[in-house]
Amino acid sequence: MANHKSAKNRINRNNKRCIINGARKSRVRTFVKKVEAAIAGGNKEQAAEAFKIAESEMMSAARKGIFKRNTASRTVSRLSKKIKAL
Repeated sequence: MANHKSAKNRINRNNKRCIINGARKSRVRTFVKKVEAAIAGGNKEQAAEAFKIAESEMMSAARKGIFKRNTASRTVSRLSKKIKAL
């Protein structure tokens, strides 16, 4: 357990950031699932619209350090490839 004030503050800050980062990660996953659902349904227009939003969210999360940039880029690339294949 923390023995001084700055260590206690750090624990509190880390807990808050954990909650915020978890929410952002969950949000990105939700948008990616929407794109995948549209792809599975075979609806190219709907998939393209969902992809636009998901790409924005993914890159935003990468800039904030939630995901590594290469991970975000790879995910976006794979989704784009699936949409083009429709």
